[in-house]
Amino acid sequence: MNPPDQVRSYQLVKPVRVILISDRYLNQQKGLPRVPVPPLRKTCEGYLSALEPIIEENEWKRAKQLVEAFMKRGGVGEELQRSLEKKACNTVNWITDLWGKLEYFGNRSPVVINANVQIACPRLDFRDKQGQIRCAAKLIVALLEFKTTIENETLPAENLGGKPLCMEQYSQLLSTCRIPGLERDSVVFHAKIGNPPKHITVVYNSQFFVVEVYHNDGTPLTVDQLCVQMESICTSTSETNTEPVGILTTLDRDSWSKAYLSLKDQTNKESLSAIERSIFTLCLDRAIPRESDKYGTCDCHLITHGGGSQWNSANRWFDKSLQIIVAEDGSWGLNLIHVVADGAVSMALTDYLVASMKKPEMRQASILPLPMPQKLHFHVTPDIKEIIEQAKRSMDRNIQNFDLSVMVFDHFGKNYLKAHNMSPDAFIQMAIQLACYRMNKQVCASYEAVSQRMFRHGRVSLLLSTTSVSAAFVKAFDDPEKQVWQDPTLTIRFINICTGTVVVTSNTGSVGVHQVDENSGYSLCYSIHNSHFIIEMATSNTHKRRNTRHLIQNMKDALLDMRALLEQAPRAT
Repeated sequence: MNPPDQVRSYQLVKPVRVILISDRYLNQQKGLPRVPVPPLRKTCEGYLSALEPIIEENEWKRAKQLVEAFMKRGGVGEELQRSLEKKACNTVNWITDLWGKLEYFGNRSPVVINANVQIACPRLDFRDKQGQIRCAAKLIVALLEFKTTIENETLPAENLGGKPLCMEQYSQLLSTCRIPGLERDSVVFHAKIGNPPKHITVVYNSQFFVVEVYHNDGTPLTVDQLCVQMESICTSTSETNTEPVGILTTLDRDSWSKAYLSLKDQTNKESLSAIERSIFTLCLDRAIPRESDKYGTCDCHLITHGGGSQWNSANRWFDKSLQIIVAEDGSWGLNLIHVVADGAVSMALTDYLVASMKKPEMRQASILPLPMPQKLHFHVTPDIKEIIEQAKRSMDRNIQNFDLSVMVFDHFGKNYLKAHNMSPDAFIQMAIQLACYRMNKQVCASYEAVSQRMFRHGRVSLLLSTTSVSAAFVKAFDDPEKQVWQDPTLTIRFINICTGTVVVTSNTGSVGVHQVDENSGYSLCYSIHNSHFIIEMATSNTHKRRNTRHLIQNMKDALLDMRALLEQAPRAT
């Protein structure tokens, strides 16, 4: 079977508003149900329904025969179902457990572009080193305040549609690091073991520094005190002949794990431990060239991969659970490992930071003596030096294969669709399918990220947007012999079939860039606003028939054509 490219979509505004409750956020954890195991027949029927619109009829009939054999009484299907039900009884969340092992820890592709989650935030109003330092200091303070709400359990609990949501992911955001392994990676939560860290890692000119962010009495450093620390780092790293060890984290996981084991002398072990244990990593970046920065595309590239080995790709530690990136030109954002937190939680943190940057600040002179930032040293052997050069070439090649486009669609937005009693999310989902069909003359396998946080330890799951009904709609849309849209109730039915609960929220204009798999087609992220949409698309252009600029233009045309269709039909009631 050769189904067309998949399209993964992530919406940045939920159709159902998340309610914040003033309560200790972990109080509701114990009452959350475990995720159930669907009956075998329901699973198999859902599988066949998903295949039906994207494969040929003869292929679907063959698949149906295989599924029926799989479901036979006493067969392999029942045996596997019993094993899964047994696992569910002995695991808090069987889906999350399997998802982490298979999708992330067992995936040997580089985490850059392929696995991490990136959020590019609205650019700030500074264009120099002093503005960069001040911004970085304010973000550190805001992160420490957010950390306090997590530790004190004063972070407002979240409630969606009257149901409490699992808050476990928030406790995994900080002091966490992914560790490369020879066959499978692991993750270490340093905040959950004895002697939790009190420092952050700062990267500048591809060199790493430890900065203590708390005084001896446990109070955090002020913005002005942190500015002193950042200035000290920036003035002490004028030399650039140090080997850029951070570029090693851009390698495929097998190559990185072997290099990681080679960094085995005491100096290297201590430096690795300091990075891995740190609360988070702050990256002070150079501004990358902006040959074409339509709609902030360059900001998305900067936050995703750093711009290449000649710019900021080595000014990173991509295995850290959270990297805050601040460039000299006002660009900033977050790069996170997806295995510890989903988009909704990542965007909630982002919204908190964006709001914090808008607050007025009070200048406080630094009176107390401050410990100097400690530079981390690495002993780089000739073998490691060669691997670093390989990592540079590999990173630059992966960036060349990374195709990214961002569009602000300002012809209409949520208000217009709500006036027509339409779901904005469903409308966009159908536009995605129509755009893909027009490009490839095939129905795409489109799916949307959904949240399972109503269950204990619930993470992200998938809603299959492509159905036999949506496939019929896109096939008929441009067919002059079809009159599908003569019946307005049928049109509404087609569009609403794709509605689902989504997992990422943003009210700040931040743009999410989700991971791109070379073999999985397009990744699409969108935010819905009253009068416009922001749409980001990414793919690997190793497949020459993929082109985000072509698809995003088709997406624009599809939205406009669907609006024209909507205006022809009587308004739904």
